[in-house]
Amino acid sequence: MTDARIWRETGFVENDPWVIESDEVTASEEQKALLPLADLIEKAESSNDVGLGVLIKPGDDVRKLEPYLYRLEIVAVEFPAFNDGRAFSHASLLRERLAFRNEIRAVGDVLIDQIPLMLRCGIDSFAVKNATALKRLEEGRLPGIAVHYQPTARPAEKSGGYSWRRRATA
Repeated sequence: MTDARIWRETGFVENDPWVIESDEVTASEEQKALLPLADLIEKAESSNDVGLGVLIKPGDDVRKLEPYLYRLEIVAVEFPAFNDGRAFSHASLLRERLAFRNEIRAVGDVLIDQIPLMLRCGIDSFAVKNATALKRLEEGRLPGIAVHYQPTARPAEKSGGYSWRRRATA
């Protein structure tokens, strides 16, 4: 991705090899393409390649990846707009139901306020273009909410559990 910087909780990543191809951008020899779902399935069916990457769009059925998950190095979930949260569901399905343990990357409209929620859903890398988000991440200023009521792919760090699991003691 040419105009986005890749961020993980450990900081910004240099020389990330993954590229979303378009009419203007194609992967070079040093890069790897994030394939659309249909192209990934076609490639997986016609080869024994491993270390593949796929781009999941909001309308895609992420469950179609299940037979190929062991061959994937990365799944990029697309957030086309701040108000389209279907990629949260894709990430949760990948982590919790399909037990995918490799990298899940948020691409598209990645905003600073959503990154903590994306982390809780199992997303672990972010292609960030938003100037405010880039500045805050460079400063190490990640917003957060201290208390969570729902369990997710990534448990809350500080609490001893969830409010709905607490029992009254007499």
